[in-house]
Amino acid sequence: MSAKVDFKKEIEAYGARKGRFDLVEVPPLQYLMIDGHGDPNTSPAFTTAVEALYPLAYRLKFASRREHDRDYTVMPLEGLWWADDQASFTSSRDKSAWHWTLMIMQPEWIDHGMFADAVEEASAKNRDVRGVRLETLDEGLSAQTLHVGTYDEEAPVLAKMHDEFIPAHGMRLTGTHHEIYFSDPRRGDPAKRRTLLRQPVRPIS
Repeated sequence: MSAKVDFKKEIEAYGARKGRFDLVEVPPLQYLMIDGHGDPNTSPAFTTAVEALYPLAYRLKFASRREHDRDYTVMPLEGLWWADDQASFTSSRDKSAWHWTLMIMQPEWIDHGMFADAVEEASAKNRDVRGVRLETLDEGLSAQTLHVGTYDEEAPVLAKMHDEFIPAHGMRLTGTHHEIYFSDPRRGDPAKRRTLLRQPVRPIS
């Protein structure tokens, strides 16, 4: 079997630095995705969504080893976040107004046939994986940084990204706010959580 791949190290767009904003080109990537709405701290749908993604992610990893002789590290949880009012993420932090898509990145050789088999296997084990899909996301040019701290401390970082860094580089926001959770929120000190914050952008002109 070939050496295990860690895509966090292989894909440049998964690298970010605390205290610095960068513009990066994010390649098209495919993900397991599931949609939802509401406060992630209190919404049962959020927990259910997370619990739907991981059984499929691990089944696909094992299928990759079995069918393609290729092993890889299961990627971290990611989330796309949006709301009708952008202030819900910065000044007001009204989490009840948030919409989200939770995701786990998949290698390009994971196809829809493998995905369908994984869904069938998980369902046979009484795993609720309804609503999960395999889909490609093409974000392209994006601004990003590494945030270290609690999720509620993201607000001033996002405000600086949206209101200062992006306009100063002749860009405008497009697409959806994207977070990559390098730290498991169920473990460790919340003050040390590492989260990549990404915002797709386009030139104003």
